[in-house]
Amino acid sequence: MRRPVAWVAAIVLFVEAIGIALLNWFLGVVVDRQDMSLAGLDSDMMSVSSKVGGLVFGLYFAACGFAALLVALRDRAPSVFGRILLISAAVVHALLGAFTVGLVGWGAFAFMMVVLGLIVFTLMAYDRREAAGGPADAAPEDGKNGDNGGGAPVAAPPAPSAS
Repeated sequence: MRRPVAWVAAIVLFVEAIGIALLNWFLGVVVDRQDMSLAGLDSDMMSVSSKVGGLVFGLYFAACGFAALLVALRDRAPSVFGRILLISAAVVHALLGAFTVGLVGWGAFAFMMVVLGLIVFTLMAYDRREAAGGPADAAPEDGKNGDNGGGAPVAAPPAPSAS
């Protein structure tokens, strides 16, 4: 189940990257055509900064989608850089969800929380211990299962007296 979730997370992040870039580009065009100022700011500067910000944010989400795509293709835990990207994307979606509930509505909040859940599940499903070759509580390679090397089990220390 973890591999399809990683695929869905990658696809959603790629679609979101395109969507956020196009939305900010559209907002930049609207500001440019309105030729209005906000508190004395230059409208051309606001237009250009909206377009550049949309492209940077879109590239960021595309990089996060690429990290999730690599997880889905390899069926392994993400690298350190990929893990950092996905954790930061989870934090961004949590914050965007908190902001959108008041600004846009509950539908946008639900979408942000679904994407957050996909990213967190992708991170949690691929545990580092599993990628290293087995569970953390596996038997040691020498086959002695925690004994002291002489074949006899290690004795527990005596309990302290209550005097």
